[in-house]
Amino acid sequence: MDITPLRPRRPWNKGILVGQKRPLQPKYVWSIRVRLEMCGAIRELALFNLAIDSKLRACDLVRLRVEDLWSGSSVRDRATIIQKKTKRPVQFEVTEQTKAALAAWLPFVRRSGGSYLFPSRRKTSQHLSTRQYARIVQRWVTSIGLEASAYGTHSLRRTKAAQIYKKTGNLRAVQILLGHTKLESTVRYLGVEVDDALRSAEQIEL
Repeated sequence: MDITPLRPRRPWNKGILVGQKRPLQPKYVWSIRVRLEMCGAIRELALFNLAIDSKLRACDLVRLRVEDLWSGSSVRDRATIIQKKTKRPVQFEVTEQTKAALAAWLPFVRRSGGSYLFPSRRKTSQHLSTRQYARIVQRWVTSIGLEASAYGTHSLRRTKAAQIYKKTGNLRAVQILLGHTKLESTVRYLGVEVDDALRSAEQIEL
């Protein structure tokens, strides 16, 4: 019997810069969306728009099912899912442009016969994996000239949340939308203390 010890698997993200990923600025969201529309990338446009709207973690986004977003023959205005990490429900809105992208993508999903909104193209998985999703995000950001190491799947989760906080200053609302159990988590996630301190410093002239 061969008792050669198994070599440990090399983590897929070894050597990759990790840490807090930047949210996308509105102009970057627009640039990526336009590129996807011009290329006719129906699947990726639906994935991108839904990632921005839902503010979900990658593990929850890739596991979305058709029934989570559809009610009868139309896309829901709001959806509710149970988060994998916290086991708690979280709701999110679906904007009109996301509805349009999902409606265009649905026929392809139904043709595959699967129940997941973003089925995997590999036989080893029923739905898109978080690793595959991460690669897609990297392709999106590099396509508009951004530094790949500064952005990741969490960038899309943070994008709309960061804009909501910037425009309203309502941390509690952002906490609910992100599905955080503690407000402190939202503060750390948005880097609120650092941003507020810098804004205060910018207003002081000596």
